[in-house]
Amino acid sequence: MKKIALITGANRGIGLETARQLGKKDITVIVAARSKEKADNAADQLISEGIDAKGIQLNVTNDEDVKAAVAYLEKEYGRLDVLVNNAGIIQGEEFAGDSTITVTQKDLYDTFNTNVFSVVNLTQQLLPLIKKSEAGRIVNLSSILGSLALHADENSPIAGSKPFAYDASKTALNQFTVHLAASLKDTNIKVNSAHPGWVKTDMGGEVAPMEIIDGAKTSVELATLDENGPTGKYMHLGKELPW
Repeated sequence: MKKIALITGANRGIGLETARQLGKKDITVIVAARSKEKADNAADQLISEGIDAKGIQLNVTNDEDVKAAVAYLEKEYGRLDVLVNNAGIIQGEEFAGDSTITVTQKDLYDTFNTNVFSVVNLTQQLLPLIKKSEAGRIVNLSSILGSLALHADENSPIAGSKPFAYDASKTALNQFTVHLAASLKDTNIKVNSAHPGWVKTDMGGEVAPMEIIDGAKTSVELATLDENGPTGKYMHLGKELPW
């Protein structure tokens, strides 16, 4: 029986590549994007590569979209094996420097709404379907910028990069990973945070050192863990990061 994977924000960048790599492992990939057109275009691209893909509209901050996605998965498949919470945003010019003393309430709310609140909501609503999987896997796309330990270390590679709303949202997402993994410790579901790396995407920019194909590898690895794999961890290319 083929596994079913849902990837949010999957019409481009790391999300699309994650769907591609999972699809090449003979997993049916549900490609979710804010508009049906974008989702269908991405799915068609994958189908042309021999991948079993379906496109669905899923703006993760829209509860009607979330309910429709859950209903679709329930009707078509009756379960969900893999959830990759890939969708995420950064607001304004936060990456340009330390915006902690100037970040607006709107930027904070909008960032947390997409990067944290929507992830919690979608995951909670999909949990009944994930529990029907023989080996459920939940991957939360975090960032090394969510590491409090590394931000507190003046000698760490991220010490000089402190976009507050984005960093704080990823720290909160990591907390969700830890707590959800603990809540599910007696089940066959594994929950992990993935740091993809600094990748050449619209968010990462052209100066990023990693290609998209490599940026998706951590998500794919965590989405396909065997029963001996980790849970409640913060990972990058097989290595654990400090919280």
